[in-house]
Amino acid sequence: MLKWLRSQILWGLLLIVAGFLFLLQAITGIQLGSLFWAALFALGAVFFLNFYLSNRANWWALIPTIILSGICLSTLSDVLLEGSAEFILNQVFILGGIGASFVVVYLADRRQWWAIIPAGVMFTVMVVSVFDELLGGEASGGIVLIGIGVTFAVLALLPPTKARMSWAWIPAAVLIVIGTVIAGVAELNLVYVVPVALILVGLFLIYRTFAART
Repeated sequence: MLKWLRSQILWGLLLIVAGFLFLLQAITGIQLGSLFWAALFALGAVFFLNFYLSNRANWWALIPTIILSGICLSTLSDVLLEGSAEFILNQVFILGGIGASFVVVYLADRRQWWAIIPAGVMFTVMVVSVFDELLGGEASGGIVLIGIGVTFAVLALLPPTKARMSWAWIPAAVLIVIGTVIAGVAELNLVYVVPVALILVGLFLIYRTFAART
């Protein structure tokens, strides 16, 4: 599999290109060496993608494929950008890439429903990191709980493979309500917290009533 990865010519050319890039980086001060690392991460992503395509049972290979692709893009963003834009894109490419890798695992094999949970957690961490960078504030803890709660809600809404996972509505409702309260208290927006919490609890109770009848 992928005999070209064992080619001495390929690795020889890569080393030569790397040498020139690092030499130019030392002379100009431009982070050209990052291009070499980006290329290596891209090669790693291609390797694992080929491993999956050669045998669809190797669904786990999709995780390093997406993660390495995200690191590759993050490395390139370090060369092109700086400041807040660089930080935000790094969070999107790395944390979002990890989350996306688990989503792809689920899409490739719907029996792997568990992958939705780490996907939701990583997307939540990504959103919190970007939120803190752009707006700051003290609501991060509440946002984390809300994000995880939404993850469980998505899990409950997924098309069933055997039986619908209605149990996921319980942690979803609890986490979203608690997260909303924490976020509201942190930002002192208590005037919004109680109404939103009441609406969420009411929707949950109505859903449980209809779910019990079906």
